[in-house]
Amino acid sequence: MKIGNIKIHGNLFLAPMADVTNPAFRMLCKKYGAALTYSEMISADAVLHENARTTSRGLSCEEEKPFAIQLFGNSATTISDAASIVEEKYAPDIIDINLGCPAKVLVKDGSGSALLEFPEKIRDIISSVYGKVSVPVTAKIRVLRDMRETLEIAKIIEEAGASAITVHGRTQAQQYAGKAEHKYAKNIKNELSISVIANGDIVDGYSAKQIIDYTECDALMIGRAAMSNPHVFRDISHFLRTGEQINTDECSQRIADFKEYMRLLELYGLEEHVDIRMHAQWFTRGIKGGRHVRQEISKTLDKKSIIQLMDSLCTQFSEKNENSNFHGN
Repeated sequence: MKIGNIKIHGNLFLAPMADVTNPAFRMLCKKYGAALTYSEMISADAVLHENARTTSRGLSCEEEKPFAIQLFGNSATTISDAASIVEEKYAPDIIDINLGCPAKVLVKDGSGSALLEFPEKIRDIISSVYGKVSVPVTAKIRVLRDMRETLEIAKIIEEAGASAITVHGRTQAQQYAGKAEHKYAKNIKNELSISVIANGDIVDGYSAKQIIDYTECDALMIGRAAMSNPHVFRDISHFLRTGEQINTDECSQRIADFKEYMRLLELYGLEEHVDIRMHAQWFTRGIKGGRHVRQEISKTLDKKSIIQLMDSLCTQFSEKNENSNFHGN
């Protein structure tokens, strides 16, 4: 598929996630088949004020391309000026505008999903950025309760110059609760001529196939499912291609991925910018016995100890499976 003039080899994208999608994590997801990766969201105001901690989120490398940077803010002038700086400084392939984050700190400031209440302001933002940069401009939205109003916003985004739109099928009020309603993405895909990307509740091959078949969208964006399991991109890609699941030792895979993630953090000099404990806890979600290990991880800052705790989890997991199989026979 193409977004503007950018050729993308695949239809599985990594969602922009605060405190998650740093360069090391993105490269791990890229290794497993993420066709397009997004930076953590970057404050347009921070770019203009040269906040080093925030703007370092735009760092990337040639191996990651294509790569998108997501900006947020509440002013067309601020966001477009920031987009121009980001394009020159980091050379992203795509600049994405955040119109969907439901976090209170953004909504209170009139950014993120708060902008959905002001369609003409969205038009100004997208058209201003489109006029300032040479790379494709895209937007990520949440939905409104009213389908007609949501479709109108999507059309405004297209008319203003965007090359693609990502639709997370939840309202601002839902946060991450409830079920994502993909009928919005389906209807937007039917109405627009630009690429449409579905987002929300894509956790495995079954859900991915169901959503892409139903919406007929051009691509799927995966967020929270990748936080604990970057391998999900390979799993989903294999299922969409063959209709079969990959049989792996999930625990061992997770620990191996975490160790690779640690290596990449060190390689890119990001260790001091990342909460290793929090990320280690993500990688243990969904594994039997993981709760106890997460509690122990929270008590240490030592990287070696964290890895030893995670290795012990796999030993416990294997022993439980062996005992279960023995008693089952």
